[in-house]
Amino acid sequence: MTDFPKPPFDGQRQLTPPGRDADMDPRPDYGEAHYRGSNRLAGRRAIITGADSGIGRAVALAFAREGADVLVSYLDEHDDAGETCRLVEAAGRKALPVPGDISQAEHCRAIVEKAVSAFGGVDILVNNAAHQRTFAAPEEISDEEWEATFAINIHAMFYLVKAALPHMKPGSAIINTTSVNADNPSPQLLAYATTKGAIQNFTGGLAQMLAEREIRVNCVAPGPIWTPLIPSTMPMEQVRTFGSQVPMKRPGQPCELAPVYVMLASAEASYVSGATVAVTGGKPII
Repeated sequence: MTDFPKPPFDGQRQLTPPGRDADMDPRPDYGEAHYRGSNRLAGRRAIITGADSGIGRAVALAFAREGADVLVSYLDEHDDAGETCRLVEAAGRKALPVPGDISQAEHCRAIVEKAVSAFGGVDILVNNAAHQRTFAAPEEISDEEWEATFAINIHAMFYLVKAALPHMKPGSAIINTTSVNADNPSPQLLAYATTKGAIQNFTGGLAQMLAEREIRVNCVAPGPIWTPLIPSTMPMEQVRTFGSQVPMKRPGQPCELAPVYVMLASAEASYVSGATVAVTGGKPII
């Protein structure tokens, strides 16, 4: 609990979301040096959106070390995605990088088609990619910004689930990334927080719909996590003190999320569906 960096962090700002891993100080910990797999996902085939960096990269690394092949979905961060693929392949698994905009339904369908073509099917779908920006008042949020946030954060989940389901057999798992903002919305993240509440409800309803198919659906609710999205979407002062607001007084690292995704993807979570698992540094969600 105490071995990870704490604020204050040096002022840093990245101009374009979702940000780049190489420009972060300190660099996020993805578990490269310490995650040890135990074949919990042997032979499974996973799609992970937003897998170029942040939570998505840590999950891709953990899945690979647990024995899964991984499709790495990302926007256009080719260098970061290449590093994720390198980590997956170093674990002895297949990595398939697929760039593109998941706000477009056609691209979501293409992601699934490429996974099926490369891996022969889909066993795990991790809907993790997200967009956020901070605003002080509703009038500052353009119509285009509001629509883009919903398109990336929640519409894409529906498109991907709909495309993947015909290829998912009993025992498959869908894991969606929501946020502590679903229950405790930050007013500066109005659009983002609203989509995260939608994701939580989407997860609960979908879990009930798919229970008879023996496909489990859960979501993970991170608190403040140190990823490139933070310095690329928040004011410098918020970045400097990021994570200080939770009881552990620091942001979580991506590697601290990955074991939760592994558990939810594995057969060990056979009776867990429709759940929200909080990873928030001690801050309760209600």
